Amino acid sequence: MRILYVGDLVWCGTSLQRCRALQDLGCEVVSLDIYDGVEMSQQLSFPARVMRKLGLPMDLAGVNRHIVAAMHRQTFDILWLDKGLLIKPATLRAARALQPACRIVGYSPDDMYGKHNQSRHFLQHLPLYDMFFTTKSYGVAELKQLGCPRVEFVGNAYDPHTHRPMELTAHERAQLGGEMGFIGAWEREREHSIFRLAQAGKRIRVWGTGWQRTRRRHEKSRLECRDLLGPDYAKGICSFDINLCFLRKLNRDLQTTRSIEIPACGGFMLAERTPEHMALFEEGKEAAFFSSDDELVEKAGYFLDHPEERRRIADAGRQRCITGGYDNHGRLKLMLQKIPMIS
Repeated sequence: MRILYVGDLVWCGTSLQRCRALQDLGCEVVSLDIYDGVEMSQQLSFPARVMRKLGLPMDLAGVNRHIVAAMHRQTFDILWLDKGLLIKPATLRAARALQPACRIVGYSPDDMYGKHNQSRHFLQHLPLYDMFFTTKSYGVAELKQLGCPRVEFVGNAYDPHTHRPMELTAHERAQLGGEMGFIGAWEREREHSIFRLAQAGKRIRVWGTGWQRTRRRHEKSRLECRDLLGPDYAKGICSFDINLCFLRKLNRDLQTTRSIEIPACGGFMLAERTPEHMALFEEGKEAAFFSSDDELVEKAGYFLDHPEERRRIADAGRQRCITGGYDNHGRLKLMLQKIPMIS
């Protein structure tokens, strides 16, 4: 199967991980990076930020032109757009005219009904997809409402090359981890929960961007205010006794990539209780869940005091990731089977 894969192929991103998984599955993949050769300063420049705010993100790398050029050079079975906010409707119409049998497939791990995740191009070209995959169960009906003819829900995934148990030195554990940790961006609800844990005497360490906005600080919480990326992200998970899994309220998450990556690394996960989390992992055996800050504080205290039970649950959670086919390879294999191909 020949695939023209278009996405943000930054070295530590999930888009690149999916691209490589398709290659692992035996697909012949030609990849186009939407920011190829574009400096971060250009991406964050004032004009680029203004256009993004207006819903018209700038195609700084000329990816629309490169898609059409690639389809002039080679025949593809699938044109895969990983959150294709930069892709113009005219580009997809040209692709369809050049190769009518090529299936146009979209994927996004984000809430694409939310305006903060959309672009005008995206809303205009949605009717041109042959298939769109969303990790938001509620997104199926919503994307169809926006005009996408065929939408499928798929669970989040982990990259087995990155998200795996890692042997750490005592120095690495001290540098990255601690009793309890969260790796992710600031959100007000997350700030409140972390403050409650600290108030209850629990030491917690937080990695991620945006935490300088925190208004309520506590001596028990350590805010690093920077990301952990790639192998360091996996090492961070492995260095905590308890990994917290907060969901992003802005995206209406019922599960997220973190929901799979933590157990895949062999980390113990204490996550928000949702129907999708409970379908992915058996409560009390493969992960632990909470529905309120009071329950979060109670569960955190219990599992800090019961390391053997914590270890059994973490091991079972990782096994569930493996047997459940939660890796990119398993998820993508199912996705490829669902795409309506023309023989």
